[in-house]
Amino acid sequence: MDKEIILITGSSGQLGTVLAEKLQEKYGVKNIIATDLRVNPTFNGVFETLDVTDFNAIETIVLKYKITQIYHLAAILSANGEKHPLSTWDLNMKTFFNVLEVSRIHKISKVFFPSSIAVFGNNIERLNTPQSSNLTPSTVYGISKAAGENWGKYYFDKYGLDVRSLRYPGVIGYQSLPGGGTTDYAVDIFHKAVNNENYECFLNADTTLPMIYMDDAIRATLELMEAPKDKITVRTSYNISGLSFNPNQLETCIKEKYTDFKVTYSPDFRQEIANSWPMSIDDLDARKDWQWKPKFNIRSLTKVMLKNLELKYNNNLINS
Repeated sequence: MDKEIILITGSSGQLGTVLAEKLQEKYGVKNIIATDLRVNPTFNGVFETLDVTDFNAIETIVLKYKITQIYHLAAILSANGEKHPLSTWDLNMKTFFNVLEVSRIHKISKVFFPSSIAVFGNNIERLNTPQSSNLTPSTVYGISKAAGENWGKYYFDKYGLDVRSLRYPGVIGYQSLPGGGTTDYAVDIFHKAVNNENYECFLNADTTLPMIYMDDAIRATLELMEAPKDKITVRTSYNISGLSFNPNQLETCIKEKYTDFKVTYSPDFRQEIANSWPMSIDDLDARKDWQWKPKFNIRSLTKVMLKNLELKYNNNLINS
């Protein structure tokens, strides 16, 4: 097999930071081309500043490095997207169209497009939401992801471009700060606990949402991209499940170690967004097609988040 050379857009974000490192481990540091509008100072490897809204700039990098795969992560997320809906739509769609077109023209072998549970709306079964549910999203971010899913399928059906996608739940990781999503509380709450600060949650205590620990999210992405082409039966985006919990359950787990930790609840506009999303996800197709299975539950997630953030903040104190 020819050497894979992989381009990542939006590589300095929450998911991209970790995905780039895992891809380096698998394919070699020199074969992963990380790009973003801003430089990640902690990233070790090949990095190019890239505005993905500029088709010529993407094409230049694809040709320069002889790119064979693209992981397109650049996007404005759900909560931030509601502040500027039209510009969110423009950016999210224009960047994906550029990736699709450069991939079609230059015969890129595989494209990864991250979708989200934000594609779902109020008219769904919120428990074990099926793969084939109606997509009537309540945010411009969700609208752009639903449209992106269909454009990915269109490019596969019309041009044979191998576009693959996952509908991520809320992704929880210690590697970077939240990026403006509705599930961000489940990351921020750990930072506050470790720093002995109280936390004001922007969702109600009983708001149950699907989540996934970063390691599971990355592993799912790589397993999907490595699956044989004939095993991929979903050409829009696969439902994927990790675990489901609410803020109160997470607070309870954290308090097992940080007994004095206090959480208050002050729902804002993100509560309405969360109310339109699933509470849990049916990911039977992912389990059947490429044997997906999550490893982390709420207790193991809490343990590893606290451990790693404690190390991170203690090291910062030592080095300051």
